[in-house]
Amino acid sequence: MAVRAVRGAVQLDRDEAGHMDERVGELLTAVLERNELVADDLISIWFTATPDLHSDFPAAAARGLGIVDVPLICAQELDIDGAMPRVVRILVHVETYLARPEISHVYLGATATLRKDIAQ
Repeated sequence: MAVRAVRGAVQLDRDEAGHMDERVGELLTAVLERNELVADDLISIWFTATPDLHSDFPAAAARGLGIVDVPLICAQELDIDGAMPRVVRILVHVETYLARPEISHVYLGATATLRKDIAQ
């Protein structure tokens, strides 16, 4: 078993807590499913949000999914001119038997353009 990192992102349509919870929950669920992971495989999750998102903490979505005993942290992305707006990114550290090339990084919707090299 190895420690691996899984990347992902999702763009929100609007800055509302319920919408953030829904979209981030969708992203986390996709990461778990595509990599055949369960909550016990999670080591930690780092969430970032663009500066235009301030209605809630993205980590609240993880707690809503029952991920309650995993360290979570939220931070703000750099405010770069021309950057895609309303984006939540994740960096999930996991224990898995998957080799590095087998990891499925999840970029939902328009965010697939952010990392064409690893988006699947």
